[in-house]
Amino acid sequence: MSTVRQDSARRRSADIAVALLLLTLLLVPLILLAVLVRCTSRGPAVYRQWRVGRGMRPFSIIKFRSMTLDADRTGPAVSGCEDPRVTRVGRWLRRTRLDELPQLVNLLRGDMTLVGPRPEVERFLPYYTRTELRLLDVRPGIIGPGALYVAGRGGELADPAEAEKRYVELQLHPKLALDLDYLHDRHLGLDLRLVASAVSVSWLHPSRPRASAAAVRPR
Repeated sequence: MSTVRQDSARRRSADIAVALLLLTLLLVPLILLAVLVRCTSRGPAVYRQWRVGRGMRPFSIIKFRSMTLDADRTGPAVSGCEDPRVTRVGRWLRRTRLDELPQLVNLLRGDMTLVGPRPEVERFLPYYTRTELRLLDVRPGIIGPGALYVAGRGGELADPAEAEKRYVELQLHPKLALDLDYLHDRHLGLDLRLVASAVSVSWLHPSRPRASAAAVRPR
């Protein structure tokens, strides 16, 4: 079995530099987005959710709130594009991935790295195989091949009553397979390609279909 490439001091230094740079450059847009969320639906601008990070340690992931207040208490832990709990502004934030920008704070704190497997909600960990659990040996990422693969598949989770079941059956293991492939061949060039793909599908061409497994598989 191939070795999972671990985090490094160089990667951590790059994460800090990127987080400081982007938080400085995007300070005004971040404030404006927070005001937009706060003024268009009841509740705080920022949403925090517990995820499992490196070494099985839980941490609070930060996003702009894209759903109605207390939505996590009234439905599944995963949601599709037509979930009625998603606000109108929230649909736009999710489509452009702007709801993820507050995770620059997670990046600066060391909870996450810029490119890596996405952190999981704890309730889905029992579905991981022993091999898939190796993903928890590294710091989770903001951008990753698994995340790019599932980003445009919200339609598969359209029914809130079946969303978690369908996530496990249709998305979980293909996503984790891509993330494992990435960790076995982790290098700067691949990271840059994944960042470019994330920018393209989220901000430059948000209406395009999302990446297929072949398109985001490390090679």
